[in-house]
Parts: sequence; C-alpha cells; structure tokens
Amino acid sequence: MSDVNIRITDNSSLVGEKFQQAVERALTRIGLQAETYAKRECPVDTGNLRNSITNAVDDKSAYVGSNVFYAPYVELGVRGRDPQPFLKPAATEHSDVYKRIVQDELGG
Repeated sequence: MSDVNIRITDNSSLVGEKFQQAVERALTRIGLQAETYAKRECPVDTGNLRNSITNAVDDKSAYVGSNVFYAPYVELGVRGRDPQPFLKPAATEHSDVYKRIVQDELGG
C-alpha cells in the first residue's frame, strides 16, 4: 500500500480579498455609469450643474450627486418650477445595467 499525502491549504483570506477587489471594481464602474446617466439627464443652462455631478464609492455603496446648492431645487422642483429629476433616474432606471456590471466583476 502506498503512502498518500494530503495537503490542505486555507485560501479563505485570499478568496475574501479577491471578492472585495471585485466588489470595489463593480462599485467604481457603477458610480461612473450612474454619473454618466445623471449628466445625460441633467438640464443645462450654463453647464455648471452638469459639470458638478460626481460620484463616490465606499465599501458598500456608490453615490452620485452634486455639490451645487440649487441641485435639489432642480431635482425636486420649487414653487413655480416643475421638477427636472436627473439624479434619481440615474440611480433607479438602470438597475439592469448595474446588475450586469456586478455579474461581470464577480464572474457570474
């Protein structure tokens, strides 16, 4: 009878690291894509609002927004002016695209 050597290696930390990297790549791509959609939908007068749209990513989320003080008034409307949403549609109307990005990055 021959000797059988079995070696078991714990690669769980490497797998977790690779998974986190894939999540970060997916969130970065989603943030950039959402920013593109928001800029495409943004009403333009001077271009200041559109140019202010950026995205940010943390460990679990991608954000898209603007630091221009009047962005909420354009997005939500004010008395005498109808809403012209550009941020909410960028976030909510493209979930199929965002899902494909996640699947692409996670290999699914």
